[in-house]
Amino acid sequence: MLVLSRHRDESIMIGDDVVVTIVDIRGDKVRLGIEAPNDIPVHRQEVYEAIKRENRKANHIQPAELRSLKEDRQ
Repeated sequence: MLVLSRHRDESIMIGDDVVVTIVDIRGDKVRLGIEAPNDIPVHRQEVYEAIKRENRKANHIQPAELRSLKEDRQ
């Protein structure tokens, strides 16, 4: 893990396309601004893990379960 020190309004670059800027520092919380191309998803780690978990569940749905979902919508 690379550890960097930055002050408010300072930035770091990730590759050529992602800029992470320190927006605010209050006590033990840091607010980050992230500029990235639209094709690069940016999520908090807990949201990313929830998305992965739901995608794994969806990948294991059986065809009969899909049919029952379709019937419920009608």
